[in-house]
Amino acid sequence: MFKGRMKGNAQRGHEVAFGSFGLKAMEGGWITSRQIEASRIAVTRYMKREGKVWIRIFPDKPVTSKPAEVRMGKGKGAPSHWVSVVHPGRIMFECDGVNLETAKEALRLAAQKLPLKCKMVVRTDYSE
Repeated sequence: MFKGRMKGNAQRGHEVAFGSFGLKAMEGGWITSRQIEASRIAVTRYMKREGKVWIRIFPDKPVTSKPAEVRMGKGKGAPSHWVSVVHPGRIMFECDGVNLETAKEALRLAAQKLPLKCKMVVRTDYSE
C-alpha cells in the first residue's frame, strides 16, 4: 500500500456516534495496532469493566520494512506492522455507562498512550 497523504480534516467519524464521551484527535498521524491496544487496556482498567468502550479506528494499512543489513533491490519488504491513518477531528474512542469524571480520566489515560494530541469531547445532547 502507498504511504498516502494526510492533509485535511476528517470527513467521517468526526462526531460522537455510539457513546456519550469520545476521544478526538487534534492532529493527523499513524496509530499502530499496539498503541490502540494499549489505549484500550488503559480505558477498560480505569473504568473497572463498567460501561462500554467503542474503538472507532482500525489498523488496516500495512507498513513494510526490509531486514537490517540487506542490500537494495529485490522487491518490497515484508509487512512489519499495521497502522490506522487518523486525520484531525477523528473520534478514536468512545465510552458510555460511566459518569463524566470517570470518563474524563479514562480517556486522559488513553490519550497518554497515543502519539497525537487528543481532547475529550462530550455528546451534544448529553445530560446527566
